[in-house]
Amino acid sequence: MPKGQMAWLFFGFSGRVSRAAFFLAGMLLMVLQIFVLYRFTLAPEGSGASGLWALLFWGLAVVSIFASVALGVKRLHDFGKPGIFAVSLFIPMVSILAFIVLCLYPGDAGANEYGDRTNAPKQ
Repeated sequence: MPKGQMAWLFFGFSGRVSRAAFFLAGMLLMVLQIFVLYRFTLAPEGSGASGLWALLFWGLAVVSIFASVALGVKRLHDFGKPGIFAVSLFIPMVSILAFIVLCLYPGDAGANEYGDRTNAPKQ
């Protein structure tokens, strides 16, 4: 993987991302959140470990929200739509449907206004 590719995937807003990359990145974010929440529930209440895991959970939640928006924007770009529609990922009940649609809807076969190819920033 080229240097900076992971940073672009989770934090960049330019370019396009494929269905598979969108799904896998979304699942990675979810697994990390579940792991940290699980560790928090195992820590004794009121302990230093409990506070640390709670802090990690909230920090990861903020990073995950930003990364989810970046992934959604790039996924929308893959089929030529503006990134503002990524807001639908944060509407309760609509978010699950929006995630599924973004995972299943095919992207543009060739270049579009958001990039020449999928899984790369716009050049």
